[in-house]
Amino acid sequence: MGGIEEELVQLIDILHKMGTPNASGQPVVKYGDFVKDPVVTNTFEAPFGILRSARKRKIVAFDGELLLSPVHDQVNITLLKDAL
Repeated sequence: MGGIEEELVQLIDILHKMGTPNASGQPVVKYGDFVKDPVVTNTFEAPFGILRSARKRKIVAFDGELLLSPVHDQVNITLLKDAL
């Protein structure tokens, strides 16, 4: 495994650690908390890019086509899958 798959595995791990379970038990993180987290900024060159890739693979869900901080800081990112 390498490249994008490795980053997606890291994303899943980070969202598990950062997230608060919703009613369905899925970890949820606010976009603002995600992009401002030092682990995220040190791990991903383009945090929104990895989120878009994860959404295409149905790993995460969030509202909107583009997330920008601080405008979208309150948008929820929900982890849908525990693994690739």
